Amino acid sequence: MLYQSTFARDIRNAFTELAELQRQAEQLFDFGPDIRGSVGSSFPHMNIGETPESVELYVFVPGIDADSIDLTIENGVLTISGERADNLSTGQQEATAHLNERFAGRFKRVLSLPDDMDADRISAQYRDGILHVSIKRKEAAQPRRISVQ
Repeated sequence: MLYQSTFARDIRNAFTELAELQRQAEQLFDFGPDIRGSVGSSFPHMNIGETPESVELYVFVPGIDADSIDLTIENGVLTISGERADNLSTGQQEATAHLNERFAGRFKRVLSLPDDMDADRISAQYRDGILHVSIKRKEAAQPRRISVQ
């Protein structure tokens, strides 16, 4: 049986380490939202879509308690933040990890919402590691049919 060395320092590992360094720097300095969203890192991953009535977000946060997730909306900006605990048990905090592919630590995603979103009509449900956030559009912004007389 062939085993891949976890100690190899090839070019892929160098890029992985650079990406991790960038993630840590963004997390440390908290650069704030850009025009599209996303701060800190691309964790958690999400799918975003829209209907004529709402914007729907599916945020993938497996292994995180719902109580550890914070959602805030202010001035048209939605912030999703929280923390995923390290998977090392308390007695093993000084253990050396040779391969660590699972994200642990604080996370934050920031999204600028369209102007027609109604901050008072937002709902969030968490199930099976997926946070579903639904933000309704303002009533006046929804398309409506006008009868011609």
